Amino acid sequence: MPFRKGDERAALKVAVVLTTGFLVVEAVAGVLSGSLALIGDAGHMFRDVLALLLSLGAVVIAERLPTRRRTWGYHRVEVFVALVNGTLLIVLAGTVIWEAFRRLADPVPVAGPLMAAVGVVGLVVNLYVAWRLHGAEDLNVRSAYLHVVGDTLSSVAVVVAAAWIAVTDQTIVDPLLSIGIALVILAGSVSLLRETVGILLQFVPRGIDFDEVVMAMESVDGVEEVHNIHLWALCSHINVLDAHVVACTDEIAKIEEIKAEIKQRLREFDVQYSILEFEQEPCPESALLRRVKGKGE
Repeated sequence: MPFRKGDERAALKVAVVLTTGFLVVEAVAGVLSGSLALIGDAGHMFRDVLALLLSLGAVVIAERLPTRRRTWGYHRVEVFVALVNGTLLIVLAGTVIWEAFRRLADPVPVAGPLMAAVGVVGLVVNLYVAWRLHGAEDLNVRSAYLHVVGDTLSSVAVVVAAAWIAVTDQTIVDPLLSIGIALVILAGSVSLLRETVGILLQFVPRGIDFDEVVMAMESVDGVEEVHNIHLWALCSHINVLDAHVVACTDEIAKIEEIKAEIKQRLREFDVQYSILEFEQEPCPESALLRRVKGKGE
């Protein structure tokens, strides 16, 4: 089924409901079966439920008009939730790893058939959710799709481990698998926190080359220099730039033409909002920025 424009909200709602339902089933089954791998994978699912909720929230927020008091709306709520989410998941991953090493020293019986059954259900749920999200152009939905693909791989690992336990009765594979899942959670959480802190500190958005942006702006006909540039992300899907532009003309029509061309080039770098201040000659801040340029981050 091809993904149609406007299907984002419905697809994400289905994904949230199914993923949350399976999260509960997996956590309960993990406790009942004694499988640390299932409990660890439930933690992985918890992260993805929050990621799906953030994506759904971003789609809903994008449809709301700004107000006089909240000119950017609630876009930064996504960043705050991501910060809390990443921190909690690091704690969860550490707990799972600690328990896994304890079980390596003192093995615990694992109900392989229940573990396998839950793994198969999880694989079916994740495949269906991935199918619903596949093909979307929205960046948030695409990131949610990648999270679900990761869950699908985890479900495959759980099924393989359960089959191994059922055949060999060697439960050591369960804590080993749980360590692997915890490391995946840890890597994803650290990456999430790094990106979140970068947004909060207003670093240049990930994936955008600052020098290339400056070169693209300065190569516009009529632009002599660009300085006092600030490029940051409001949230994961809104990038903003403000800059001073030294133009070789004072004709309003020509300046508007230059502005339109600069904004068009910035959109190629996924910069949706830009504030450009035009000058006839560089302002005092320009000399200061030239002195500090090249001293490193």
